[in-house]
Amino acid sequence: MAGAGGIRLSDVSKSFVARGTTVEALRGVSLDCEPGSFTALLGPSGCGKSTILRLSLGLEQADEGTIEIGGQKCGKATAGGLTGVAFQDAALLPWRNVEDNIALPLDVLKRDRSAYVAKIAELIRLVGLKGFEKALPGELSGGMRQRVAIARSLVTEPGVLFLDEPFGALDQILRRQMNIELQRIWTETRCTALLVTHGIDEAVFLADRVAVMHSRPGRIATLIDIPFARPRSSDLFSDPAFHRLCDEIAGVLHGG
Repeated sequence: MAGAGGIRLSDVSKSFVARGTTVEALRGVSLDCEPGSFTALLGPSGCGKSTILRLSLGLEQADEGTIEIGGQKCGKATAGGLTGVAFQDAALLPWRNVEDNIALPLDVLKRDRSAYVAKIAELIRLVGLKGFEKALPGELSGGMRQRVAIARSLVTEPGVLFLDEPFGALDQILRRQMNIELQRIWTETRCTALLVTHGIDEAVFLADRVAVMHSRPGRIATLIDIPFARPRSSDLFSDPAFHRLCDEIAGVLHGG
């Protein structure tokens, strides 16, 4: 994988106009994610978490403030393939097999796919789908489709990975299994990761640091460092210290 780049949001604000009413989605959001770190954005629906991701990917423009990815303007970083993204909906093309879906960003960026044959094979191994290279999305389970989406997000060897509720549609048991898998994948790639989630336990299990957001307007209420050593196993979910920290974060979350 390419060297990780950091994420820097400086005093970012964003408003939208809906039905003649101005909605202040974000106000004065600043956040530094060090290269190779894993940060979770945690907050209620409508607090601006996904807006931060869209702005960071250059899909929308901030009204105020700046966003840099690896020292570059966010739009330039995305256009150069320096960022990867996985959403809640895997959004695989149904007529493309696993290999071809993973290769989609290469086609979009007009890169020579033949130079990535080994990389695609490595990613299929990394996400645990060896043997399913030629399978179509309709032949895969929900968790397997999300694995393909994560592999696709990594094919350009990005330094920064954005994750927008990637396991939100999965049941609790499978979601925890995928949390463990995502930690393993991130440990091998060591890209900078920014995860949007509603799940307190997911944020605490995966992240080095949790940014708790409040809404109206969207803002970061507090940053909480996660003290648990890596690698983290499924045993952590039943650890009393894990539950105490989740309860502490819930208090901050519901205090807004």
